[in-house]
Amino acid sequence: MHRRASASLSLAALVVLSVSGCAKDSSSSAPPASAPAAAGNPALAAKPAQDPLTSAALSKRLLDETDLGQGYTRKKETGQGDRDDVTVIGCPALEKLGGDGAAGGDLDFPNNAKATFSYNRGTGSEVAEELYSDSVDKLGPNTRTVFEAMTGCPLYQVVVGDSPIAVATQKLPAPALGDEAWSQLLTFTAGGRDTVMKQTAVRAGSVLIVVSGSPALVDTHLSRAVDKAQG
Repeated sequence: MHRRASASLSLAALVVLSVSGCAKDSSSSAPPASAPAAAGNPALAAKPAQDPLTSAALSKRLLDETDLGQGYTRKKETGQGDRDDVTVIGCPALEKLGGDGAAGGDLDFPNNAKATFSYNRGTGSEVAEELYSDSVDKLGPNTRTVFEAMTGCPLYQVVVGDSPIAVATQKLPAPALGDEAWSQLLTFTAGGRDTVMKQTAVRAGSVLIVVSGSPALVDTHLSRAVDKAQG
């Protein structure tokens, strides 16, 4: 049975980036990010928040152009326009989640903030960050459920509007960051073109940090995103 779902975190965030055509150079190198202030100094490391943060508080902890460096431009948020319905086909684990779960599971937490940046130094790549907050007993288990469902299907298909996209997934080793972490590599095939994208999620206390996009850009900015999200 096919289930329709509103695009939210995880699969849909990657679909939106891939169909935009701006992540085509996923193997390009990215400039090194400046080291987080707390790196190598435990005394300066922020203690993860244990109580849920509001969306307003989360928005202040998103990466910005100053954090990313030269060559990055924040894309204007388009509201619901970038949350088109997504149909998942051929992945029982995702379909079993039902409703919004087919695209993002229960990760559509009410407290959230997001930003997407294009990197214009000749690569045409994008990197997106999403921050979510909820109680720890909901944040961790719900995130784990969706990532396990997504990586449990090596091949499946999503349809955005009338456009079918083949998806191949690969579970990656989780980074040694935060309290819990998950990572995956996805290859989207549409119109005879492959787009390789990476998505990594890190839970630090009651805050979930998700960075998606070109693998090189995700690797470059993940630690900075986690550090800033912890306040």
